[in-house]
Amino acid sequence: MLKFIKGNLEAIEGVSIYPIISLLIFFTFFTLLFVYVFTAKKDPINTLSEMPLNEPIKTQEDE
Repeated sequence: MLKFIKGNLEAIEGVSIYPIISLLIFFTFFTLLFVYVFTAKKDPINTLSEMPLNEPIKTQEDE
């Protein structure tokens, strides 16, 4: 099956640029995500992480 895909891709001019573009998008996304995670303010993150614990428990009687 790989030879069918490889044969079709060889017929397309400039197809070698697509893996490079994919790698750049992948690398850029995860680099920006890494920077965001380590520079984010801690207060909003702590507030969001405690939300499930602070919600009152609903029972069937409440509904």
